[in-house]
Amino acid sequence: MSPVPVPAATNHPAPMRVLAGSLALFFFLGGCGPSEGQVQLQEETPRQGLASPPAEQEQLPPPGEAWVVFGTDTVRAEVARTPEQRERGLMYRESLDHGRGMLFVFPDVQIRSFWMKNTFIPLDIAYLDANLRIVDIQAMEPLDENTYPSTRPAMFALEVPLGWFAQAGVGVGDEARVVFGPGRP
Repeated sequence: MSPVPVPAATNHPAPMRVLAGSLALFFFLGGCGPSEGQVQLQEETPRQGLASPPAEQEQLPPPGEAWVVFGTDTVRAEVARTPEQRERGLMYRESLDHGRGMLFVFPDVQIRSFWMKNTFIPLDIAYLDANLRIVDIQAMEPLDENTYPSTRPAMFALEVPLGWFAQAGVGVGDEARVVFGPGRP
């Protein structure tokens, strides 16, 4: 549920950048039809790690939340960015709705370890690398103070209700796309 306490550093989620040069070129060429030797630019596809929400293209998640998208399945996750948020995690909660979860964002990639101290609900945890590819999924039992270390280095961890990944057909090797709500990037 919450990571085993470790020395904390400032953490930032996956960086987002705007391709200003490409957009300027797109608008410059937008008034011209393609001619021989001229390339017609198409709308940029989302950068790896970013996604448009399934049916809500113009909206963003609320501040402090993120949409974690696996194909057609989306987890609406609270974001734990700070050491304090990561330490508390989903402790003391008595329920977690289907399709909800918590995304833990770390400042670096390393073996991660979580436990279920003071966590009353059974959870699945997926560890994701810097490219948002799942490197490990584990089932975690309520109130278990044993650790659940990742089998490979990870930068993110996503906790969801027990069985969500299997039910959604999401497994190790699958890649997520994430849309963060407004606020600190």
